[in-house]
Amino acid sequence: MTSQIKRGVSLYSYQHEYVHGTMDLEDCVAAAAKEGALGIETLGEQMIPGFPFPGQPDLPDSFYSWWQDLMAKYGTTPTVHDMFLDTKRYRGRLLNHSEMVDSLKRDIRHTAKLGAKGIRIIVNTPPEVVESAAPYARDHGVWMGVEVHSPYSFEDDWIKRHLEVAARVGSDVVGCVPDMGIFVHKLPRVVVDRALRDGADPELAREIVDTYNSHGDTQALFDRLERQGVDGVTLGLARNGIHMIAQPVDCLRDHAEFIKHIHAKFYEMHQVEGFDYWHEYSIPYHEIVPVLDEIGYDGYLSSEYEGNRHIEDAEPVDSVTQVAAHQNMLKALIGKEN
Repeated sequence: MTSQIKRGVSLYSYQHEYVHGTMDLEDCVAAAAKEGALGIETLGEQMIPGFPFPGQPDLPDSFYSWWQDLMAKYGTTPTVHDMFLDTKRYRGRLLNHSEMVDSLKRDIRHTAKLGAKGIRIIVNTPPEVVESAAPYARDHGVWMGVEVHSPYSFEDDWIKRHLEVAARVGSDVVGCVPDMGIFVHKLPRVVVDRALRDGADPELAREIVDTYNSHGDTQALFDRLERQGVDGVTLGLARNGIHMIAQPVDCLRDHAEFIKHIHAKFYEMHQVEGFDYWHEYSIPYHEIVPVLDEIGYDGYLSSEYEGNRHIEDAEPVDSVTQVAAHQNMLKALIGKEN
């Protein structure tokens, strides 16, 4: 099969700079475009001023006109809007089904007006809500894809229910967005180092890392440490060993027809001797990209940097450089396959 793998960036990657005011929305788009990552994934609640609560008026047409001008200026394309479902908006009760569908319809309208093709469905969204909104999404030319994000995997019943909806209504409008964090084959070094700086027990930290990296029983280790009453930082690191997962990369083959978009998660890009591009420490992109190519994936690998929060206590965060390194790696790997 012939793939059409394209490169993009989730603006989530630049969250540190955005929240500290050193980059604005246009700066984020410009940084991605500079690396040839022309697919722009957005988060309304995070980076779009005035993004409405459900029930409030949609953003004015003037915003979307400005947005289209911004895309034209940098030669970029809006790819995906990441939605959130605020189920606990009201005191004393959760949103009911109708309210959740209405909230999702707001996101569908927003996505269509952005000029994007898809919505990342946050994993707490009930599959019944997605199914109810599917006709509205189809009418607006928008697909919806549940994010397959650790600790969930393709084997979880919740994800299977979402994919059953996709099978019923059609993969043109419902599918999935695998997050490459389901392939964390080594516990991220930046996560471990942060725990050690925060006071984790070094010997137990080594045991946690060794157990995770050897695909040992991380749940049993966590339970033992909890019974022993170890300190909260060490226990938190052990909890990370449960939350993170290392699925076989080949699982992508079994769900190829439903894959709409890829969250190319990464924690730390680092230099490797003998290569002219940096590697991701924890996630085997050298295995992932060939599989995507073989299944004929036609979509974006959207860089999503999440190492920032783990280093900000010890060194300046430079998300731009990290994203650039990740994009350089993707460019090299995609080039080898195409």
